[in-house]
Amino acid sequence: MESMAVRVLSRIDELDPRSWDACAGDSDPFVSHAFLQALETSESACAETGWLPQHLAVEDEDGSIIGCAPLYVKGHSYGEYVFDWSWASASERAGIPYYPKLQACVPFTPITGPRLMVHPRAVGRPIERVLVAAMLELCRRHELSSLHITFLSEREQAIAAELGLLRRSGIQYHFCNKGYRSFDEFLGDLLARKRKAIKKERRRALESGLELKVLRGSDIQSRHLDKFYRFYVSTIDRKWGSPYLTETFFHQLVEALGDRVVLMVANENGEPVAGALNLLGKEALYGRYWGALGRYRFLHFELCYYQAIDVAIELGLARVEAGAQGQHKIQRGYVPVKTYSAHWLAHEGFRDAVAGFLERERVAVDLEIAELRAGSPFQADRAGISVGK
Repeated sequence: MESMAVRVLSRIDELDPRSWDACAGDSDPFVSHAFLQALETSESACAETGWLPQHLAVEDEDGSIIGCAPLYVKGHSYGEYVFDWSWASASERAGIPYYPKLQACVPFTPITGPRLMVHPRAVGRPIERVLVAAMLELCRRHELSSLHITFLSEREQAIAAELGLLRRSGIQYHFCNKGYRSFDEFLGDLLARKRKAIKKERRRALESGLELKVLRGSDIQSRHLDKFYRFYVSTIDRKWGSPYLTETFFHQLVEALGDRVVLMVANENGEPVAGALNLLGKEALYGRYWGALGRYRFLHFELCYYQAIDVAIELGLARVEAGAQGQHKIQRGYVPVKTYSAHWLAHEGFRDAVAGFLERERVAVDLEIAELRAGSPFQADRAGISVGK
């Protein structure tokens, strides 16, 4: 029997960054120690905001770290993007408390990435299973209603399912780079009317004389971030929401991640009026936050979708992941892609009811993806050749 121990961390900085990042890898910036620490120290994700860190670290018999997982006890379902509000409502109506619950995820981040993270030298050992088992033990020990592992990989979902978790599917929309050398070459793959519509949107976005700039790393100054936070809050206010992230978070993010932060800015008369903040991974550009001080037609599409495609092509990245939701992205060259999550509920009767719902939902998601791809703007798809994932 292998000798391993699992530590529960009440703060990400209880673990050396190098030990965490050796397990997380360098492909996905969101599971990096620096990103998670910025969320905590900026007081964006902390106990006071309903995100109590309970990160896991698996120690080998020599004390070295061979596995990690970002984990939180939560008193609400905000900031998750795999929505379980209906489950919470049904549970409460049945007299079954739903909160607190346990959530393995990156807060406020609907990006698929590793959740059961393993050090390269421990690959092949049952580290992922140890992490899931430790999560379930935390649920039982602290009488938590449920465990939710969201935006994990398909492989991780299969491992979780073997340990009794329920499988759930969702849909996102990604731009998939087929080795394009320019935006025009990408447009050449689209149906003529879709190509024409995108060109028109790009022209209209700049009609008012806006100047667009792409800033990266040290080019992003404090004044840019101060302005961007105003954009972010202003846009959220118009949607009747409340900001999850503090202004400090954005400053810490650029300081910690440097060139992995890419900011698209629109200037009007020399002053920034809108922006889209992205993070750069090894294979993808991840669009995360957007905001504007006013209403500018088509500017959201330009900054968040088309500028991101430009950057991905320039850097030779495999894809752009532009965040959650949005069927409108399909007509702009983004294809439907399946996402995965895994769920365990302590109450057996409630778990059985959710299992039935998820079985039907998975069928519906598969049908929806097939239908969406049938309406693809790509010429190859209309000819029966799949483009993208």
